[in-house]
Amino acid sequence: MSSPKRRIEKDVMDLMMSDHDVTLINDSIQEFYVMFHGPSDTPYVGGTWKIRVELPDQYPIKSPSIGFLNKIYHPNIDESSGSVCLDVINQTWSPMFGLLNIFENFLPHLLRYANPSDPLNTDASNLMNKDEARYLETVKMYVKKYAKDITIDDNPEDNGSDDDDDDDELSDVGSLSSDDDMDVHGEFEI
Repeated sequence: MSSPKRRIEKDVMDLMMSDHDVTLINDSIQEFYVMFHGPSDTPYVGGTWKIRVELPDQYPIKSPSIGFLNKIYHPNIDESSGSVCLDVINQTWSPMFGLLNIFENFLPHLLRYANPSDPLNTDASNLMNKDEARYLETVKMYVKKYAKDITIDDNPEDNGSDDDDDDDELSDVGSLSSDDDMDVHGEFEI
């Protein structure tokens, strides 16, 4: 029987051995930052986001929590808190999924296929629905302003973020699906 602690260690090590830059917070394997790069086939290309991850003691039975620390313009990501709206993850999270799934599949999918009908950022949703060209320009402007030359040591406040508590509210990802036609909405509890 595998203990939750061993699973946490395995999944964090898998993430560390991947192309993702991972830094533990206070030497805790259950709290860390991951540097996430915008997918090349999206307007987020060239951007880097520092994401805070917290693993509950019951992981992988209970999903992790995540939050974008530097700003990102997306209908399903709250601009002020960094929390992510991804209902498919909430509904289908399974212990079969791991941290690599989140950073290599689910977050890239979210950035490729926003769901403006169930937004956390209503301004981004409205702009996406009314003027997609301006929406894409705004995404690229945010990438340039908030997600360029970001390192794991950067604080979001040093990067033009004017939010007071960016890492206080993390998204919970309750479920994940490997389906290509994921429907995006709801809280994102990883």
